[in-house]
Amino acid sequence: MKKMKNFSLLALSFIATSFLTACNSGKENKALDTKQKTTALKEVKIYSIIHEEETKALTELFTKKTGIPATFIRASTGELVNRVIADKDNPQADILLGGASSYHIQADNEGALEQYRSPNAKNLPSYAIAEDYSWTGFCVLTLGIGINQTRYNEKFKDIPIPKTWDDLLNPAYKGEIVLTNPVASSTAYLFVQNQLQRLGEEKGWDYLLKLAPLVGQFPDSGSAPAKLIGTGEYSLGVSYIHAIAKYKDEGFDVTMVAPPQTVGDVDCISIMKNTDNLEAAKAFVDFMLSKEAQELMSSINFTIPVNPEAKGKKGSISVSSLDLINYDVKLASEQKNAVLEKWSQEVK
Repeated sequence: MKKMKNFSLLALSFIATSFLTACNSGKENKALDTKQKTTALKEVKIYSIIHEEETKALTELFTKKTGIPATFIRASTGELVNRVIADKDNPQADILLGGASSYHIQADNEGALEQYRSPNAKNLPSYAIAEDYSWTGFCVLTLGIGINQTRYNEKFKDIPIPKTWDDLLNPAYKGEIVLTNPVASSTAYLFVQNQLQRLGEEKGWDYLLKLAPLVGQFPDSGSAPAKLIGTGEYSLGVSYIHAIAKYKDEGFDVTMVAPPQTVGDVDCISIMKNTDNLEAAKAFVDFMLSKEAQELMSSINFTIPVNPEAKGKKGSISVSSLDLINYDVKLASEQKNAVLEKWSQEVK
């Protein structure tokens, strides 16, 4: 009871919170089609970095299929990863859902994650599985440039739309670019590492220092650029490709560009070390790696499934069509504190 009370109080400290409790009492045995004996398992508590809509749909399906209730808190990557590390000896949740691999590596290096090799990971690509099984990827993340075509045509009718990362350095774009804050958002940190690794450290920082004065807003949420582009508040933004694809599908006048030498990573799931609800947490990991869960997620937000048996929604970008850098996720994790400190001192 004490843990549940602490978990509820913790939610009050977050700006964006959402709780879902889905109980299937009386129908538990019927729902157990995951081949696990889950009837006696407690409610699984989740820190979610992915959007609320997706988290709600996924947890509802999980409860339907297993009979295990689920509760989640939705907040930004930096906020939740810091919480996982701070509470590693007495975790207030069981699962960290979402966030690029470098953030899960950071939590693992702090001794905050449990090792778990899910049977549903056996056919996943090697890049989606941690060497020590502390995290597993469930969808592919890749960055691109989003363009509000109406606003862009009004302001920059004589300038071709940017096709490369370097095209964003055009001084004419000052105030018309939106990029999330890498201190709070894994999306923006992935972008920072994209530039550092494709150009080298010196030229990469030179690029970032030239781009920053052109940025009109640095929101904390990784979902903000696609939304602000879609609604026409900015002409240009750096976002995950799947987020831009979703707004395009909803009828917004947006164009998505996958620049050459972009970065690819995975959205990950991990289990908290010292959780007293390990079996329920393992069940949720197994679920997230399933074909059904990944196709459900793609149907909502156009993500690219990691499970080779799962199909992405029509309109999503295929990995094979991307020109990706050889992304060093270990380096990104090792440099994270130093890079973000330099960002805070020299950029924002």
